[in-house]
Amino acid sequence: MFRPLRQFTLVSSLMALPLSVAAIEPVKHIAVYVQPYYDAAKSPEGTPRVAVAKKYDSLLSSSKVADIAAARDQILADSRLLTPMTLMVLAIRLYDVGLRDDSVFWFYAAKNRYVTIEEVLNVRSPALQQVEQATRDFATLAGPVINGYAFCDVKKQQAAQRRALEWVEQNPYQALFLPQVPARPGDRQANLNAALAKLRQSVQQEAQYLANPENLARLAKTRQENGADKKFCW
Repeated sequence: MFRPLRQFTLVSSLMALPLSVAAIEPVKHIAVYVQPYYDAAKSPEGTPRVAVAKKYDSLLSSSKVADIAAARDQILADSRLLTPMTLMVLAIRLYDVGLRDDSVFWFYAAKNRYVTIEEVLNVRSPALQQVEQATRDFATLAGPVINGYAFCDVKKQQAAQRRALEWVEQNPYQALFLPQVPARPGDRQANLNAALAKLRQSVQQEAQYLANPENLARLAKTRQENGADKKFCW
C-alpha cells in the first residue's frame, strides 16, 4: 500500500529485524543495492558503484573520508536541482565513513525533499515513476540502519529532524517548478506549502510521541530485544 515517506522515520527504527544474540555485530557499512543508482561495495574496504549525479559520483564512490566530506560540503553549497536519490547516497556514504551524525541529517533531508516532490509533482507519471520507486527503496533499505544509529540518542535524533526540515524549507527543490515536469493539480507553490505543513505536523507528532516516558521505555525495550544498541551505538 502507498505510504508517504514522512511516516518512515520512527516506524523504521521500531521495525529493525530481530537477531539472535550470537549474530549481533556493529553495523559499519550499509550494504544496499538500488538500481540503476547505487551498488554498495562488496566489503567495507571496497568502493561502491554510484550513478546519481555526474558532478558527485566520483567523490561519493571514494573510500576516503575527505572525499565524502567534500561531496557533503559541495552539495550543501548548491543542492537546488539535486534529487533525493543523490541525498540518500550521500547519507549512506557518510555513514560508511563514520560521519554518522551527518548521515542522519542528510537521510532526513532526502526523505523530506521527496515528500515535497510527492505532494507537488505527479510521481505516478512515467517520467517520475523511477524516482518514486528508487527513493522508496533507499528509504526502506537504508532507513533501519541510519535510524538505528539516530535513535541511540533521541535528543540528537529530534534535533536532526528539526534541522533537516528547516533545511528543506530553506532549500526548496527547484525541479518542482520546471514546467516540463508533470505536476499534480493546483498551484505548485501552494502545494509545496501544504507539503511543508504536513512535514511540520509529522515532526511535531513524532516529538510528542517521544516526549511520553512510556513510549521512550517501549522504544528502549524494543531496541534491547532486537540488539539495536549493540549494532548501532558504538
